Amino acid sequence: MVKKKVRRLKMAGKIMVTCSILLLVSFLVAGYYCFSNFSLFSSNHISEKEINTVTEKEKYPKKYSFDLLMVGDALIHSAIYEDALLSDGSYDFKPMLEYIKPISSKYDLAYYNQETILGGEDLGYSNYPRFNSPDEVGDAFIDAGFNLVSLATNHTMDKGEAGVLHSVHYWSSQKDVVWDGQRSSQEERDKVRIYECNGIKYAFFSYTTWTNGLETPVGKEYLNNVYSPEKAKNDIEKVKDKVDVIIVAMHWGEEYSTDVSQEQEMIANYLSSLGVNLIIGSHPHVVEPVEYINDGKTLVIYSLGNFISDQVGIERLTGLMMEVTINKVETENSTVVTVDNPKVEFIYTDSSYGRKRNFKVYPYSQLTESILPNYMNYYNQYKNIVSSRYPKLSFGLSRS
Repeated sequence: MVKKKVRRLKMAGKIMVTCSILLLVSFLVAGYYCFSNFSLFSSNHISEKEINTVTEKEKYPKKYSFDLLMVGDALIHSAIYEDALLSDGSYDFKPMLEYIKPISSKYDLAYYNQETILGGEDLGYSNYPRFNSPDEVGDAFIDAGFNLVSLATNHTMDKGEAGVLHSVHYWSSQKDVVWDGQRSSQEERDKVRIYECNGIKYAFFSYTTWTNGLETPVGKEYLNNVYSPEKAKNDIEKVKDKVDVIIVAMHWGEEYSTDVSQEQEMIANYLSSLGVNLIIGSHPHVVEPVEYINDGKTLVIYSLGNFISDQVGIERLTGLMMEVTINKVETENSTVVTVDNPKVEFIYTDSSYGRKRNFKVYPYSQLTESILPNYMNYYNQYKNIVSSRYPKLSFGLSRS
C-alpha cells in the first residue's frame, strides 16, 4: 500500500511539474508575441495628440477676421511731382504721407486708387489732361503699408499701351501687393486670382465706367478693365464658390458731385446680387455717402474722394480714410461673412499757400486753424454728406 501511494505521489508530482513548464512556456510565448506585435495593437488606439486634434476640429464656431483701411485717389498733378523732385533727378513722395503712414501701416490690408498711370520716365511725366506719374509714387504708398491697389481709371490709357505695360511691369514686381484693373495680355486678364488674409479667402476686381474717350485697341481690351455687366458677372462667377469675400473697386459716378447717381445705384445693386460684399468707389474727386444695401449684405462706399491732389477747392482736397472689419464665422452647418464696423476719418491735402510746395496729407484730427481755417465747419459739412444714408456710421478710426 505504501509503495502504491509513493508511486501515485511521484506521478502527480511529474504531472504538476510538466503542467508548470507548459504554463511557463505558454506565458513566455504569449508575452513575446504581444511585445513583438505591440504596433499592431497600438495602431487601433488614438494617441493623446490625435485626440486633441480631433477635439480642436470639433470646436465651433470658428472665427476669423481682418481689418481693411481705404483711401481715395492718388491724383498726381505736376505741382506734386515737382515738389517731390530731388537734386539727383529721382523723386521722393514719402514725406507727403508722413502723417498717414503711422495709421495705414497698422492694418492687415490698406487700399488706395492709383488715379494716374505710372507710365515710365521714357514717356515723359505729365499733367492734366493726360497724366503720367513717377514710379516713386507707388514706392511711397507701399512704404506706408498700402497693399491693395485699384488701377482701372479714366486715365489708364493716357500714355497708350506703352504706359499700361510699364505700369503692369511695375506692379508685378512688387511683392505682397494685390492689384487689378490693368493687364498685359488676355491670358493674364482671365486668370483666376484668389488671395488670403488671416484665414479669409478673398477676390479683388477693379473696373472703370469712364475712359475719357481713350478706348483700348481692338483685341487689347485687357489693358484697361472697362466695366460691363457681362464682364463683371463672368469674373465673379469664376470665384464666388472659391472665396469668402469679394471686393470690387468701381471708378464711376459724376465728377465733383456729392450725390449718388442712378447709374451708381444700379451697378451697386447688380454687383450685390452677384455676391459682392464690398464696393469701393472713386472718380467723383469728392466724398459721397456710404450705405449698406441688399439687407446689409453689401457695403457701398460711393466715393472716397481724393487722397492727394492739387485740385482747387476744399471739397476736392478733402477725402475719406475709412476702415472696416471683415468677419467670417464658421459653424458645423454654415459660414457667415460680414463687413462690419465702418469707421471714417477725413483727410486733407495741404500745401504752402501760393507756392504749391510742401504737400502733406493730414488726418482732420491733426488739423489746426493755421493749417485749414474753419476746418471743423468743413468736417461737419462732409460728415453730413457721408452719413446721410447710414446715420449709424462711426467717426474716428480705431487705429489712428
